[in-house]
Amino acid sequence: MTPQRPVQASKREAEVLAALAERLSNVQIAGRLHISVRTVESHISSLLRKYGVTDRWELAEEARRRTPQPGHVAGLPAARTTFLGRGEEIATVLALLERERLVTLLGPGGIGKTRLAAVAAKAAAPAFPLGGAFVDLVPVADAFVAQAVASALGVTERPGQALEDVIARRLARGRTLLVLDNCEHLLDAAAGFVERLLSACPTVTVLATGRERIGVQGERTVLVPPLPADTDAGRLFLDRAEAAGPGFTAARADVAEICRRLDGMPLAIELAAARGASLGAAGLLTALEDVLRLLSGGRGAVERHRSLRAVIRWSHDLLTEDERELFECLSVFVGGFDLAAVGAVVPGLGAGAAADLLGRLVDKSLVVRAAEGRWRMLETVRAFAAERLAAGAAQGAVRERYLRWAAGTAAELEDRLDGDWRVRFDAVADDLRAALAGAPPGRADVPHRLARSLGHLTFARRFLREAPGHYREAARRAPTPDEAALDLRDAADAAHALIETGRAFDLLLESAEQSRRAGDGDGEAATLAFAVVTAERHPSGFDAEIPHERLRALLARARAAGDLRDRVVAAHLAAARAWSHGTEKVTPDPFLAAAARSAARATGDPVLLSAALDASGIAALTAGRFREAHRIATERVGLLPAMPRDVPYPAPEITDTYHMATACAVAAGDLRAALSAARLAASDDLIGDRSPVAMATLVQALVLMGDLDEALSHADTLWEACEDAGSPLAWTAPSVAAVALAHGLLGDEDGLRLWRDRAERIAGDARSRYLASYAAFVDARTALRAVRAGEAPVLVERAFAPFPPQDWYRGYARAAGAELAVAAGLPDAPKRLAAASDAAPENAWAAACLARASGLLHRDVDELTGSARSWEHIGARHEHAFTLDLIEELRPRR
Repeated sequence: MTPQRPVQASKREAEVLAALAERLSNVQIAGRLHISVRTVESHISSLLRKYGVTDRWELAEEARRRTPQPGHVAGLPAARTTFLGRGEEIATVLALLERERLVTLLGPGGIGKTRLAAVAAKAAAPAFPLGGAFVDLVPVADAFVAQAVASALGVTERPGQALEDVIARRLARGRTLLVLDNCEHLLDAAAGFVERLLSACPTVTVLATGRERIGVQGERTVLVPPLPADTDAGRLFLDRAEAAGPGFTAARADVAEICRRLDGMPLAIELAAARGASLGAAGLLTALEDVLRLLSGGRGAVERHRSLRAVIRWSHDLLTEDERELFECLSVFVGGFDLAAVGAVVPGLGAGAAADLLGRLVDKSLVVRAAEGRWRMLETVRAFAAERLAAGAAQGAVRERYLRWAAGTAAELEDRLDGDWRVRFDAVADDLRAALAGAPPGRADVPHRLARSLGHLTFARRFLREAPGHYREAARRAPTPDEAALDLRDAADAAHALIETGRAFDLLLESAEQSRRAGDGDGEAATLAFAVVTAERHPSGFDAEIPHERLRALLARARAAGDLRDRVVAAHLAAARAWSHGTEKVTPDPFLAAAARSAARATGDPVLLSAALDASGIAALTAGRFREAHRIATERVGLLPAMPRDVPYPAPEITDTYHMATACAVAAGDLRAALSAARLAASDDLIGDRSPVAMATLVQALVLMGDLDEALSHADTLWEACEDAGSPLAWTAPSVAAVALAHGLLGDEDGLRLWRDRAERIAGDARSRYLASYAAFVDARTALRAVRAGEAPVLVERAFAPFPPQDWYRGYARAAGAELAVAAGLPDAPKRLAAASDAAPENAWAAACLARASGLLHRDVDELTGSARSWEHIGARHEHAFTLDLIEELRPRR
């Protein structure tokens, strides 16, 4: 491999790059560095060129990839003791990792699977140039396997894109190794995740550990046996005993006998060795004889578990009372813990006492140090400690303190969202989830606060599919209806961020009902009005559109409930009136939209103002005033920096603003602005570069600008985003049809037909609203490449059909139809050209197309030259080249 040249970045560029690695948006970076957003964009563009990548997240990954040594496996446990033996097993695992996709280490708890996996992964790392990650699944619940892996890899979810797909994309950049440790308690979830990952990502290899097979096709297993009593087990015992008591000695036969009685189980050997200094070999043998006799008679299939459990019990019984209390209390933590957490679950324990007791448990091998300032219990030990806690009278009180610790920790993290909170959240997330899941049922303040905080934190962490569920759980636990109403409103906004508007609508109605129960008429009115706007403005997100009659009834309820003197209520009601005035959805009344805009400005809320501006923008589009709509959409983009990204409330506006900024720019023929808005969407922390919003806006702009190869490179990703979305995405149909246009312009008839069919499929019942004129444009423009006179009359007629007002691409259809009529020599071509001329003032693309059609009709080189200049001005390279070819054909031959 040729070494890569180091990238020369300025100090400011290095600061921007570091912020990108933290997944900050351009707005957040600008605020941190005290520079403008435009300056941030300039630095990112420069870095993209220097690193030779296409998007901001690849940029951050590329920078990290070039800095550490090749084959870095993130999260690999740091070895704090000598690894002994297992030479044959390591060789077997390494050989399998070279040729197999899934290797599983099998064995009972305490046999040493985790340590063996870590050592093997480190040894195998050089064979995996892009490294990978070690993921401990012990604290993870079934539904959160993907989140655990995403946290280890440092990737985040985006609207319309499953977290598993984001992970697969991260791991698909080259040969990578993913270690999934301790799968036994979530076999079905782990199997589903691994199967999907291996299918989607041919470059990944998975090394798993567990007590059972995962059960995925192609899995190869390695049984991890006990250590031989007279060799490796004895060496392990002596090493750990000498570490606990320097100078420890014992006869070889005594050591072998100790190890034999412990069945060669590494964890049992280490626990016993920790007592070697105080008891000596003879004392250990005597103690083991007594403790193992307690469980005699049940040796069968669980013999190894019997010896391990016996040693843990023996170690527990030898603890002092305060050590035993701490040992049992710590079992509530499913992940790691720090000293503050220890003090929170054990009453009256100061930091000094906590550190002393914790140190004693570490010395006895009952607790292990996980990282600087953090500790954890091995799962086998924790299970025993949990049993002991459950057998006593203190469990209820300990779990209550654990719940309060979780709620307080979550609240503290919420206060630190502008810092390095993600690392700490990832460290405690499983415990926050576990504390909530284990809370007593019913409405109560502490679990309500924890659920609400988890909704906020998971949304900010970009576990977008997880967040609505936590807000929904908060509503179920809310002590009062008004708090439940707020929780449900946040759940609705979080669902809206996933482009699941139908689900958001249902949650809004639930929220309004809770406001009604609380006697909050203004809250009920605002929420009902927003539900009406949601259904009228985003009907494609519903499995079945909500009838106008029902929406108008909801609006009447809102008017009756709210006080118009409240500015927020007035703004919501004004917006709902504007959107629901007509007989068709997505057709706001322009005069009522202006009133809604004024009402929203009075609130000073950029989110409400953006929504009201969209009503005016859509009204302008419907009326064919595309330049005005483009100006309004640009104004909405200017409001984005004022919208926070770590709460759900602005999410519906943020996603819609980017979509409409590109759609309006395309409708006006301003292709450079369309591409700029598309790239801005892809770089936004909430949207991401592979979401439906980013992909749809980017592909359409690239095709119209003539960057056909780049557009087609994103086509499959666009289609995957459309298929994987949780709700219908009919609004993406024009972008899917744009892929068909790219294939047609390149002469690929099969690709043209495939993607035209896909566009029809994704549009579904909403074809007339979203696709009719754009499909007619695609058909007319691709027919122009190889004019077939027999088809031209039908295609031209279709391009001049009376399209519905919500279809914004009629200028493209009519201009392309008029040019096709000219090229095919149709007798009504001059009339078609005149009929399409009203599109020219509002659409720069249509104006350039009509100028070219006129030049072709009159065989006027000067007109064609003017058209070529227009194409060059708007950045339509393919059309510019096509026009130059026409000019050459018309020039007199010498």
